Amino acid sequence: MQNYFSAMTKPILQNLLTTIRLCRRASIPVIFTRHSHKSPSDYGMLDEWWNGDLIFDGTPESQLIPELDKVRAHQDHVVEKNTYSAFRGTGLEEYLKERGIQEVIVTGVMTNLCCETTAREAFVRGFRVFFSTDATATSDEELHEATLKNLAYGFTYLVDCNTFDQLPFH
Repeated sequence: MQNYFSAMTKPILQNLLTTIRLCRRASIPVIFTRHSHKSPSDYGMLDEWWNGDLIFDGTPESQLIPELDKVRAHQDHVVEKNTYSAFRGTGLEEYLKERGIQEVIVTGVMTNLCCETTAREAFVRGFRVFFSTDATATSDEELHEATLKNLAYGFTYLVDCNTFDQLPFH
């Protein structure tokens, strides 16, 4: 999660850090995403939809929040993306498959945009998807809840920090 989303991140930060610690304890790779735009050629529909309020590469808003940067390990992969999906044009699918990874855990912001799009794409690409209910957030609680209901109906297994630790990951 990036500085651009810092206000949205604060309520879920401790749950996100707990999820990262649990992943590390279970030897589950941690992958970060960083959304930014380098030139008008990669703005796509986001420029129109968000009236030019985009995250530009090289700005403070494009950097990972300091709390995540502190816990990021040298082996953690950072996916650079310029749309909601962490899969589109990023090489993430190949990265996961090369390492034999068959399951993904989605955390972060925004629940109903980047997180949901990434979770759905992971599912249709054949990955088993776990979606955090307490380490994801968005601008509105109704949107968050609606996304969780939709994803639980055929795309993802919903988990939180308490149940995550009990899951038998393969």
